[in-house]
This record gives sequence, C-alpha cells and structure tokens, in this order.
Amino acid sequence: MQGFEALERKGTYSVKYDEAKKKFGTDDLLPLWVADMDFASALCVQEAVQKRASHPLYGYTVYPPRYDESISSWMQKRYGFKIEKEWIVPCYGVVPSLGFAISAFSQEGDGILIQTPLYPPFASSIKHKKRVILDNTLVYDEGCYTIDFDDFEAKASKAKLFLLCSPHNPTGRLWSKEELEQMIVICIRHDVLIVSDEIHADIVYDGVHHTLGKFEQIARQCIIFNAPSKSFNIAGLNTSYAIIPDVKIRHAYEIEQAKSGITNPNPFGIEALMAAYEGGEVWLETLKEHLRQNRAYVQTFLTQHKLPIVPVPTEATYLMWLDCKGLGLEHEALVDFFVKKAKLGLNDGESFGKAGEGFMRLNIGTSLEILKEAMMRMYNAHKDKE
Repeated sequence: MQGFEALERKGTYSVKYDEAKKKFGTDDLLPLWVADMDFASALCVQEAVQKRASHPLYGYTVYPPRYDESISSWMQKRYGFKIEKEWIVPCYGVVPSLGFAISAFSQEGDGILIQTPLYPPFASSIKHKKRVILDNTLVYDEGCYTIDFDDFEAKASKAKLFLLCSPHNPTGRLWSKEELEQMIVICIRHDVLIVSDEIHADIVYDGVHHTLGKFEQIARQCIIFNAPSKSFNIAGLNTSYAIIPDVKIRHAYEIEQAKSGITNPNPFGIEALMAAYEGGEVWLETLKEHLRQNRAYVQTFLTQHKLPIVPVPTEATYLMWLDCKGLGLEHEALVDFFVKKAKLGLNDGESFGKAGEGFMRLNIGTSLEILKEAMMRMYNAHKDKE
C-alpha cells in the first residue's frame, strides 16, 4: 500500500513552497497554507497520467463518454446520488465557475448570500462582479459553528444567489441534513438559486456528506460544483465539473462559461479524474485514516501542552481552524507570532473575513513528522512569548 510521506516540493513551481517567500516575506518557515497536500497522488492516477504522457502529442482534446460515466458512478457509489449524464458540465476549476454562476444568474448590484468566515474567493468573486455581499456570519460558540437562521432568512429575502460551501472551508463543518433542509426551505421561499461548492466532500471524518442534489425539493434550483482535485491531490490539472439538473439553468451556465473562452480540456486532467474515480477509492480511505491521525495529533498536542490555541472540531477537509484568541494578540501581532516567532506559514483568519479574526488555518495534509515539527515550533514560540 502506498504510504503518505511528504515529498520534496521546493523547485517544482509549487505555490505552497515556491511562493512562500512572496506571501510571508521569508522562506525559512514550514509552509502549511495552500489547500493541497504534500503526498503523491494515488498510484492509479500516476500511472494513467504517465501512460497518456507516453503518447508524445498533447493537442486539443475532447471529453470522452467515460469521463461522464466516471463521475456518475462516483456520485452513485459515494453519495447515493443518481445523476443523468447530461447534467454534467465539465469545468476548468471551481473558483472560475463560481464567477460564471454569479454572472449568469445575477446583475450588478444584486445581493449574494455567503457564510463567513469563508474561503476568500467567494467574497472576492462577488466583489469583482460588482454584486453585494450578504453575509450570514456563522455563530461561533463554545468551539462550534452554527447558523443564525433568522439572519439567514433576512439575508435570503434580499438575495439572488446563495453560495454554499459544503463541507465548509475553513471551519471544517459538515452540514447536517437538518441544517441543509432548513437552508433549502428558506431559499425556495425566496426564490434563491443555491450554488454549492462541494469540492471537499470526499474528505469527511465524522458523519455523512449530504450532496445538495439529493434533496428533491431543490434539485431543479441548484448548481453543484465538485472536482477530484482536493481528494486526490491533482489541483494543478485544472479539471472540475458542475452538476446541474435543470436544463434551463444548465444552458444559461454553459453560455456564460463559453464566453470565457475556457473550453479546451486538459488531457492529463481527464485521465486523472477517470483513474481516480474508477480505481482510487481504497487509496482515498487510507488517506483519510492518515489525516485522522494527523488531526488527533494536533488536538492532543495542543491540549497536553496547554497552549492557549483551540482547534475547532474538524468534521471534514484537511484544514484545521485554530482559535488563537487565547494568545491575546491583535491580527498583525498574531501573524507575526506565527511567521517570525514560530516560523510557520499558515493562512491568517482575517483573510476569510472579519469573522475569522483571531484564527489561523492549518493544513494537515502532510506527514506526521512535519506536523510534529510544526507543533514544537508553535510550542517553543509560545514558551518564549511568556
């Protein structure tokens, strides 16, 4: 069985490693920020890409029927979600797809509902399109995030779209069936189209991911974005897809996406997706067990060493959301503590919106050895601070 050792990534044009100095002002730190992992992808993916690379012509490519079949089979097997092949729209990436959906289904000045703290491109996509952010800020209480449904309804009444992040990045929340049903009922009541980013759906530890498309009442009023990029560590291959059951919504989305000119698929991304979905399930489950161990290690270390840093329960994703308010530091001082004192490159919470102030996001998609080093650096920096 393939192991999960961190590979050397410096000098491979890796954003996480080779852009660290640009982001943090120094490269003498452990980079644990960008949401990709330090592991080799599944062997079946490697072999499929290498086989395709052995054919020395990399010209314009089409999506074969097997591409749709792989996605349909994965959705049925993993989530019990039976989809028609015509519902699938191949895409370049989830972030640009969010922008296409905003353009297709709203006008400048329209309100778009989100829930912060949230992956930054949600808010930036809204701003770039000159729409209005309606922020249903998640409620943080006793280490847990919940939804203020009164506020959600008030904001939904003014919204054209709701950009749902499910599972949620950065908090690691896995929305329950009841929470999703309540959001769905409100969106139907106010005729709000739900655009659901489910890119982290495959990496769930506690509970079950409920894909939006399985809720019959909203199936014809939603767009679901997904990709194998997080699950199988192939983000650089720029291969994602939309699932859009309603033909009118699907057609409107396709028109907007076509305007971008991003229509030619990546031949290696196609091979990687098909290989991952057809033969990567055992690898994925083994990966999740490794990530569970990493998650447990961080939780135990912070508790046993009595650091005033509290990890929010991570139900999904390989991103841990750390409540650092116990350090008593303002935003700039908190960033300085991690970068200059602990020599760790994490995502600062404020970049996820004002609701993220006082938090840091830690990527645990690496080896246990690297995480042990990271925790010791955090501990020693705090010890020196006292």
